[in-house]
Amino acid sequence: MRQEDRLGLILEQLNQHGSVGVGELAGQLAVSEASVRRDLHLLEQQKLLTRTHGGAVASGGVLYELPMRYRGGQHNEAKRAIARCTASLLPADVTSVGLNGGTTNTEVARALATRPRLRVVTNALNIASELAVRSNIELVVCGGSARPESYELVGPLAELVLSNLNLDLAIIGVDGLSAAAGFTTHHEVEAHTNRALVRAAGRVIVVADSSKLGRRGFAKICDISAASDIVTDEHADPKAVAELERLGPRVHVVQIPQPEVP
Repeated sequence: MRQEDRLGLILEQLNQHGSVGVGELAGQLAVSEASVRRDLHLLEQQKLLTRTHGGAVASGGVLYELPMRYRGGQHNEAKRAIARCTASLLPADVTSVGLNGGTTNTEVARALATRPRLRVVTNALNIASELAVRSNIELVVCGGSARPESYELVGPLAELVLSNLNLDLAIIGVDGLSAAAGFTTHHEVEAHTNRALVRAAGRVIVVADSSKLGRRGFAKICDISAASDIVTDEHADPKAVAELERLGPRVHVVQIPQPEVP
């Protein structure tokens, strides 16, 4: 396992439990306790946790939102399967697509990268950097203030650009979705910009791995009924899926490919 993936999993454990132990982490990550201590030291230097005797506790924003750079290793196969399914949902006559940020939408961007004559509008800096080198993609990047947690450009400048565009389709990544709370994210300004992207689109697809179902972020983006489709993975709770479908969208549940046995 790459160190970046280990760091992401350590932060995820802190996010869920508030504290972690060196011995427990060493067993979960299949590395030595010395490696775990080095990882904890690195995260402490970045002010993402506080070391304790035998482990660490969450520090400040870790319980609020994991930094984007440490989320890439989570649920990777599910996100790639979701991205492939999402790309297959785009009709041939779709020429303009809006993408917000997030690790699942990063995989969607990669799945769309070879599609011919496609105009992509995004407020995500990492997605823009991947698509900028594609000669078949006409890329439009919103302005705005950059959020280091998500690499997204948000705020009035981004919303001004989006308010003057008409998109065939928007693909929205979220931090949580539930029948009661709708589609949600961690940050209120980010939610407001995502809402502008939804308003600019004729059709909305929401992508979210199964860990997001039933979760409520701090800020609401929009109601469940605003989406025509939701794409998630096979570990989604069937009751949660049924509740979402009763509100209007079609929910596509994708199978996660099993790793090949050597």
